[in-house]
Amino acid sequence: MSSGSTFSDAGVWSYLMLLALIFTSLLVANIIKQFVKPLKKSLIPVSVLGGILLLIASTLCKLITDQYLFNLGLFSSGVSRTGIETLEILTYHCLGIGFVAMTLRKSGRKPTKGRTGEVFNTGLITVNTYLLQAILGMVITILAALVIPKLIGCAGILLAFGYGQGTGQALNYGSIYEGYGLVGGKSFGLTIAALGFLSASIGGVIYLNSRRRKGKLTVRAEKSVLNQDKVEDEGEIPMVDSIDKLTIQLSLVALAYALAFIVMKVLGNLVGDGMRSTIYGFNFLFGALMGVVVKAVMGLLMKKKVVQRDYINNFLLNRIGGFAFDIMIVCGIGAIQLDLIRDYWFILILLGLVGAFATYFYDHFTCFKLFPDYADEQFLASFGMLTGTASTGVILLREIDPQFETPASENLVYQNFPAIVFGFPLMLIAGFAPKTPAGTYIALGVLIVAFIILNLVLFRKALFKKKN
Repeated sequence: MSSGSTFSDAGVWSYLMLLALIFTSLLVANIIKQFVKPLKKSLIPVSVLGGILLLIASTLCKLITDQYLFNLGLFSSGVSRTGIETLEILTYHCLGIGFVAMTLRKSGRKPTKGRTGEVFNTGLITVNTYLLQAILGMVITILAALVIPKLIGCAGILLAFGYGQGTGQALNYGSIYEGYGLVGGKSFGLTIAALGFLSASIGGVIYLNSRRRKGKLTVRAEKSVLNQDKVEDEGEIPMVDSIDKLTIQLSLVALAYALAFIVMKVLGNLVGDGMRSTIYGFNFLFGALMGVVVKAVMGLLMKKKVVQRDYINNFLLNRIGGFAFDIMIVCGIGAIQLDLIRDYWFILILLGLVGAFATYFYDHFTCFKLFPDYADEQFLASFGMLTGTASTGVILLREIDPQFETPASENLVYQNFPAIVFGFPLMLIAGFAPKTPAGTYIALGVLIVAFIILNLVLFRKALFKKKN
């Protein structure tokens, strides 16, 4: 090799061995879940279980050798980058790649005019739950920061990112908050995200069993025909040709994500050092926007007959997105460094419990009020998504609606646009909150006002309906 190193050097193999460890944890987690009945019934995602296994192994290694498992020479590239840092990088990029893959998918049936209101309301419920989680989280940490020097008052806003948006965003904002004095900010955010998955899995099972015992839950029959995604639609390029179809999908995803980096690079240079980290924290959003651009260009090329066959395949893009989110979750949980958050355990558990119960009661009330025809389905989908990820919501939804006969699954997909529109200011507020002590209180006040206003919009028909 030109650099003077050889293929026998540890650095050549460290990344591959780290990936092998990640995939092995998923295989072991899947086997354990299949044979341990309580875990099989818990609905806990295999990726979460795999991440917990890695976290346990890494922590035991730390106790024995004073080094985290991933920072050992076999899994670390040395001084330049530790294995923990590599896991954090994988978590960050898999979030963006997953969003790109989901955005590139061809749209199926669009919501009818009569369903637009339900989709809009689902987006509002999503954002209002973010706001509620952020408000309660900030109240807890503002009080806790008075007695815990390593904690900053606005750290509780990470509850909205860990529960509401998942592992990737919890890592992004935890990293930003480390720069403002939150010791162990990344592990703080990742731990909240892990508690969110446990809340979704355990809470979802408790709810399902409780409703079944009371005879209030209708489980829709599962049919024999099951494939939700077509492997190959009419008019698409062949599955195997001079280039594999999966390679094409990966190339489109990589192109969109590379364009997202260029946009972030330009914006980061324009805004300067103060906002650069915030810009890069939105990698998933810029990735989704560039995914829309790439998909539009491909559609235009087909319309102009420059391209004769459709290159985009939903089945493979779903697999790429699912793969990215699985790796994101397992790496995010495995990257938690427990010694950095040992002073926060009580606060983290309190945040986790408050986040779980607040999300449960708010979503249960709104879903049963606004979606009476499929309230259970809508609640399970929303609760799973707003404590874990969209895939967690789908896991819970499938327990009672395996064929997605209700509109709940569509609501999860189409609510993203109103959720992004109304939720984007929350991300800006989260970036502003840690800059000054006064900024924390201003951010809290803005969040409370926004929560009140958006709830008035959510219940607009009940509050402002005209009298006959």
